[in-house]
Amino acid sequence: MDPIESITPYKDTTLAMMLAAQARGWNLFCIEQQDIYLYQNRVSATRRQINVFDDNEKWFTAGPEEEAPLAAHDIILMRKDPPFDMNFIYTTYLLERAAAEGVLVSNRPASLRDVNEKLYTAWFSELTPPTLVSANAARIKRFVEEHQDAIVKPLDGMGGESIYRLTPGDPNINVILENMTLRDTRQIMAQRFVPEISEGDKRVLVIDGKPVSHALARVPAQGETRGNLAVGGMGVPQPMNAHDKALAEKLGPTLKEKGLLFVGLDIIGTYLTEINVTSPTGIRELDAHIRAESGATAESYTPGIADLYLDALEAERKATT
Repeated sequence: MDPIESITPYKDTTLAMMLAAQARGWNLFCIEQQDIYLYQNRVSATRRQINVFDDNEKWFTAGPEEEAPLAAHDIILMRKDPPFDMNFIYTTYLLERAAAEGVLVSNRPASLRDVNEKLYTAWFSELTPPTLVSANAARIKRFVEEHQDAIVKPLDGMGGESIYRLTPGDPNINVILENMTLRDTRQIMAQRFVPEISEGDKRVLVIDGKPVSHALARVPAQGETRGNLAVGGMGVPQPMNAHDKALAEKLGPTLKEKGLLFVGLDIIGTYLTEINVTSPTGIRELDAHIRAESGATAESYTPGIADLYLDALEAERKATT
């Protein structure tokens, strides 16, 4: 994961997973990307044993650093945030080597490489808005002119970074496309603007091929197009509607087959816009809403969405050992 010291506890999904694992009596260790190394075909890492707390002031304590082979662990969760760069790819190779030694790595490292969060929607194009992926700024400009209103975004970002809404009359359209494509050398994505974004960019969590009961609608702030929480969007939990449930169930078997046991689908209106596999979020907001609905208190650990993921991991490990 990214440094545990830098997370925002009350909304961090990885912490939710750690709290759920600790409640089951699992031993927890934190490893960062740069801590992993390969020597004589064996993958090891510098790790710290961690205790976690549902506390915004003190959410963890850590033991001293120690060296250990990755094969000493039962399960490794790959929860490093993008950017999806070459360092991320190298890490997936090292984790794949650990998986060959018997560790369950989730999500599956090879699928993290194969399933680009923006591009993989092309395998389900009947569910997406009109989409273009190109490095040619002129071609993208023609797409904007054809659809009159479009979103353009990089293929390797997260959190709403470098996402633009363009119309044919935008005086900055040329310079934006020049910069985003690095003057016709870098592929980017353009999608027809979906006006239902005003009602929220819905995050639907799919665990072990099945959607959870609620979605998190991320509603853009006033004057903003992007619903991402990282840029000021407001998370509004809501029960899963029939359309989104059916869409998630259509993707579920493919995701499970690829070893993608924890996935976040992004849906705007009726359209699938992204398939998030690296470090999807949303558990904390949804858990708080579901617990409030049920009248549960926060005085002790209450099983939540993370437990569905841990159940899937336990079943997967039993099936492969």
